[in-house]
Amino acid sequence: PLRHRASPHLKSSKGIGCDSEREGVLPPYLSACLDHIHNLRLEFEPSREPSRRAATQLLTALASRTPGLRGLRLECRGEKPLFDAGRDVLEAVHAICRAARALRHLDLRRLPFTLDDALVLQAARGCPELRSLFLDNGTLVGSVGPDSVLELLEACPHLRALGLHLASLSRTALEALAAPDRAPFALLAVRCACPEDARAPPLPDEAWAALRRRHPELAVELELEPALPAESVTRVLQPAVPVAALRLCLSGDTVGPVRFAARHYAATLRALEIRAAPSAELDAALELLAARCVGLREVHCFCVVRPSVLHAFRAHCPRLRSYTLKLTREPHPWRPTFVA
Repeated sequence: PLRHRASPHLKSSKGIGCDSEREGVLPPYLSACLDHIHNLRLEFEPSREPSRRAATQLLTALASRTPGLRGLRLECRGEKPLFDAGRDVLEAVHAICRAARALRHLDLRRLPFTLDDALVLQAARGCPELRSLFLDNGTLVGSVGPDSVLELLEACPHLRALGLHLASLSRTALEALAAPDRAPFALLAVRCACPEDARAPPLPDEAWAALRRRHPELAVELELEPALPAESVTRVLQPAVPVAALRLCLSGDTVGPVRFAARHYAATLRALEIRAAPSAELDAALELLAARCVGLREVHCFCVVRPSVLHAFRAHCPRLRSYTLKLTREPHPWRPTFVA
């Protein structure tokens, strides 16, 4: 997903890809260096049994030997097997959260399994030093409830960045983040992609306004997927939300949300991604947004637009660094253009 800024990243990170076809234990060279791994980005393919086994073995070994682990990011490649709950992988993540009390960064956005309350509560109880936690993955089932998020916020007072599905967020959580004694909060990523998100109660504009006053530098990233009906989109797009990155991939109207963003997010919007059918109305809305959101740095529209749209963004957005604005249909994948 498009993001307007680098999320809190893992300094001096060790990247490991579990690509070996060999069965058995971890390679000796890797086993020998486990005690020295503090930040880990782990890539594996859940559909390939050797890759998956190597990943779970590595995580389990880390949990038993590295209480000093500071950061963990899991990235799955390829497709996961149908009806795969990922129990083996999630149990290994649980083990990490139980053992690594110094863990500061946990990124599960690229994990294709349903994340639940038990995992959030384990992180809350086992990792009090957390600075960032990203649970806004691509699952179509939302199983993290607002109550466990509240317990997480109470147990992890230094948390600065949080990624959630909309159904996991609540007005009470926004109020907890806006508390006077709360550490500065920088990034809230909200994904709206499953039926639970569509049924989530609205988050009042006044709660967003209070959060914004408490944390003036707060950036919000919104991803709206086809599961969200038009009435839910209206509830999510509140005027006071400091939206810095907006991704619209809706089954219904896209023109209205683009115009709403142009009216209300002009001061904060830095990145926009749209997947929609081409239309003259969408072109006009994009031109309006270009004229108002002059701080934009990225705009990616995955439908053909008229030349005046491209001209509008190039003319009004001096900070633009990359864009995907195609004037004619091209073979996919569409590549962005980088501004020198």
